[in-house]
Parts: sequence; C-alpha cells; structure tokens
Amino acid sequence: MSHPRHQNDVPRFALVTAAVLVLGTTILAGVAKRTGFGTTHVPASTAIQVRHLRFADQVNGSVEVWDADVGQVISTFAPGTNAFARATLRGLARERKRESFGADVPFTLTRWADGRLSLDDPTTSRHIDLEVFGPTNTAVFSNLMTATTPSR
Repeated sequence: MSHPRHQNDVPRFALVTAAVLVLGTTILAGVAKRTGFGTTHVPASTAIQVRHLRFADQVNGSVEVWDADVGQVISTFAPGTNAFARATLRGLARERKRESFGADVPFTLTRWADGRLSLDDPTTSRHIDLEVFGPTNTAVFSNLMTATTPSR
C-alpha cells in the first residue's frame, strides 16, 4: 500500500510574502523603539502649584484627603462618590504594596503652567497626567489644589 501525498494548498508566493511582511514589521518596530520614532512627548512646563497629599480610608467607606505639609484634612470623599479618584488611588496603592512601600510618603499633585494637572508617587516613580481622563475626572483633583480645612 502506498501513502497518499499531501499537496500544499498555500502557494509558495503567499508564504514568502507573509514571512517578508512579518520580518519587515519586526525590523521597523525595533528601529522605531531604538530611535524614538512615532513616540509622543509632552513638552516641558513649569510647576506653578504643588500639593503633597495623603489619602486615608475610613471604616465608613469614606476617604479622607490630608494636606501632608500642614497635617490637616482638606477634603473627604463620601462613600460611593469620586469613583475615578478612588480607582486612581487604588492603583497607586496597589503598586506601592507590590513594591513593598508603605503609605508614609505623600503623593504629589502638581498644576503645570500649561494647564496640565498630574499626580505623582515619589516612591514608585509613577506619573499620571490627569487631563487625559477628561475635565470631569480632572476636576476632582483640581479641587484638591484649592481645598482648605473643611468646617466641622
């Protein structure tokens, strides 16, 4: 008995073209990464306002916002509010925990001369440009720049 021969249903030209395409894409991606071609850079700007903040979860589900420089509560996120701020802070806290950092070092909220607002974690070197999340989400952090001790 003889074994049946399998014919290659894919034309050789198509296989060679696909291989060249994959190889070319890989080379172009490597060149772009090495040269920085296609990357977006945020232009340098000057910090016009900086605030150091600590965030503390409370047993009732609220989050207290502390001005770390004066040691006072400047705002409180009521339970179920400020979902964007909570998610952002949760992500930063998770990163600190993963890298075995505590909550001792405050976060840095910065307003830049070009209008941008950023949140930085000096312990993990994480930097978040807040304006990319839209004006509603940025407003929560923008309000913290001018918040004073709430009356009780």
